[in-house]
Amino acid sequence: MYKIAVAGTGYVGLVAGVCFAEVGHQVTCVDIDESKVELMKSGVSPIYEENLEELMRKNYAVGRINYTTDYQVAYKDADAIFIGVGTPEQPDGSANLSYIATVARQIAESVEKDCLVVVKSTVPVGTNDKVEQFIQDFLVHDVRVEVASNPEFLAQGSAVHDTLHAERIVIGTESKWAEEVLMGIYEPFHLPIVSVNRRSAEMIKYASNDFLALKISYMNDIANLCELVGADIQDVARGMSFDARIGSKFLNAGIGFGGSCFPKDTKALEYIAKQQGYELKTVKAAIDVNKEQKTMLYKKASKRLITFSGLKVAVLGLTFKPGTDDLREAASLENVPLLLEQGADIYAYDPVGANNFAKVHPEGKHGRGSITYVSNVEQALEGANVCFIFTEWGEVKAITPEAYEKLMMTPLVYDGRNIYSVQEMEEAGVEYHSIGRKQSNRGQGKGQKHHELQTIGL
Repeated sequence: MYKIAVAGTGYVGLVAGVCFAEVGHQVTCVDIDESKVELMKSGVSPIYEENLEELMRKNYAVGRINYTTDYQVAYKDADAIFIGVGTPEQPDGSANLSYIATVARQIAESVEKDCLVVVKSTVPVGTNDKVEQFIQDFLVHDVRVEVASNPEFLAQGSAVHDTLHAERIVIGTESKWAEEVLMGIYEPFHLPIVSVNRRSAEMIKYASNDFLALKISYMNDIANLCELVGADIQDVARGMSFDARIGSKFLNAGIGFGGSCFPKDTKALEYIAKQQGYELKTVKAAIDVNKEQKTMLYKKASKRLITFSGLKVAVLGLTFKPGTDDLREAASLENVPLLLEQGADIYAYDPVGANNFAKVHPEGKHGRGSITYVSNVEQALEGANVCFIFTEWGEVKAITPEAYEKLMMTPLVYDGRNIYSVQEMEEAGVEYHSIGRKQSNRGQGKGQKHHELQTIGL
């Protein structure tokens, strides 16, 4: 087994470190935040991720994983050091590599034995070459240090499972020694390994993520056309899914993709191409479609209503997807400010993301509007004039069509994730708007009690 250090304890670093420990390696996770380190030592994860805390506590108890701010001790005698720090998007779309550079210099000044440095962070093609040269420039001791690429392909909400049961491990190396070390580290996982050179490994990451982003944006574009021509995107997707060349995954239309990967990686690859004098037209199209898609529901509702001012607006789901508390590039971040500007009184529900959202939009008044965070879906819907569904949490999907008609003042629902059957919502007396499907009018149900409200603009 190997002695491994992991720099960074976000989604990439912490999940990787815990999974390395789970298969038997000796792991030390490094972070600059002392309070975060103490939190992890107590078995509490700084991120919401299924099964992560259980494995953290299990492996910490048997001494296979530790957490520290002392990078010198962690790095000096490690067999391999994995870099999992952030590479956030800069205003021009390029990746910010300053955190990578900081860790690389710390490694160069700390290692005292031959060591393989492995970059798991998503970085532009050619970055690993620069990291290796940077380390050599600042190397203090006469030891062998090489850099390898090992991009991650986990999905937030299922990151632990995705790491332990990956479809493939991609490694990029420039020597037999580096390849053998990485092969040895991943041998206990018993997973297929794709071994290529560093630049190919870096490109595999971008090409994979951007292909999925393209697929999502294509389906959203087709969904918008379906509404105009009278087709149903779910029927279309089902018909497409039987074609083995297309597959059944990432065919669900909605209000765009978010998270830490797809938005950042599409912009980064477009930037990389521009730097080479090449235009990636397909990727640019995906970026443009996704930007427009995020506010599609708001635009629909704005055409339907005279104003949002003074209306109770239920917002169901704040995170960019279920199973995570991550808000990065979430549709809620685009739509909530628009609603607040129009004077909406928002009652927002999310099972795990509300606290993070409140850091951006604290509870209370915001100009003409206000936001209140509630503990269940029913509280958000009670007496609401309109409802927006941004995240398909199980708690939201569990609400029946009849509940919207019963609880809301006006059963007017804008569903960005196509959770419900159009027919069932119509039969329940709900005016239901979704993506790429027939837009229902109010059905029979108990709609009479709401009909009178149309005289005041609803």
